[in-house]
Amino acid sequence: MGVVTPFPGRPPLQVAFDRQELARILDLYGRMVAAGHWRDYAIELGRDAASFSAFRRATERPEYRIEKRPALRSRQGQWALIGEIGAVLKRGHELGPVLAPVERRLLKLVSD
Repeated sequence: MGVVTPFPGRPPLQVAFDRQELARILDLYGRMVAAGHWRDYAIELGRDAASFSAFRRATERPEYRIEKRPALRSRQGQWALIGEIGAVLKRGHELGPVLAPVERRLLKLVSD
């Protein structure tokens, strides 16, 4: 596939997830669905941020929201994990460590 190059001097019209980021997020979503934690998701692409929301049920607030804000890249990090009530649970420069608290919910103790 070709690479889309933005027009010089113009800011992008919207923020989006690239292929690797979306694959990582959807992989986590699939594992959470298989474990019975999540049932629905939504993706919002805006001018300032891209957001992936995961829902326990389709009729309530998202349990987690994963946001990408490139404007914060040089400060706190462009990635944020936001909880159900809107509190920022984790922020960082890389996607993996930001998703770590959610991935920990998938770990189970195996006893003899």
